[in-house]
Amino acid sequence: MVKTMSTESALFDGLDVEALLNRWIEEINERGTLFLRAYLREISNVKVDDEQQLLLIDLAFRAIDADNVIEYAEVKFFKKIRNRLPIADEAILAVYPDKEDFLLPDINVNEDLMWDNNVQFAQLTI
Repeated sequence: MVKTMSTESALFDGLDVEALLNRWIEEINERGTLFLRAYLREISNVKVDDEQQLLLIDLAFRAIDADNVIEYAEVKFFKKIRNRLPIADEAILAVYPDKEDFLLPDINVNEDLMWDNNVQFAQLTI
């Protein structure tokens, strides 16, 4: 999905998208949870405008929809991304009115990421 977007958008001009994706995939496979925690920490620390935040949200929605199957772990990860962005829900809903469910509070948003390469869903804690 990102590879396709890179050919359609000037946002990726000058970047070797394939090399970046391969590096990220390698890091995810090697570091799993640590990589994802670093990614979330980076989102919290970077200063971006509303347009850039909406682009990040768009990428997340596209990733969730890419296989036409919405899994709880994907929605939970989206919520972790969303919680780190200062953009208002109203601004998101203006662009994505059909994604209101993704903005609802979660019952238990445990900040500890659970990563198991053998399991296709996140474990729930009660």
